Amino acid sequence: MRNEEQRDLSGKNKAPQNEVPGNTNKHPDDWATGEESMTGAQQSYLQTLSQEAGEAAPEDLTKAEASKKIDELQHKTGRGLDH
Repeated sequence: MRNEEQRDLSGKNKAPQNEVPGNTNKHPDDWATGEESMTGAQQSYLQTLSQEAGEAAPEDLTKAEASKKIDELQHKTGRGLDH
């Protein structure tokens, strides 16, 4: 089956084989790893966004806190937003 809707054994729809089901819309407060330290990528992006926003880059954030700060700074700078 190529790109056709597939069903698992329970009869529920599942993602086509070439697509990975995602949870990119899951709120950071609900992340299983949200309390872990932010990733290197988050830290780097926060530094870039903070500089553009004229703010000091935050340090020692959790993954969830970093994600929220990234959203805030993206709205402030207009960077990374889908228009």
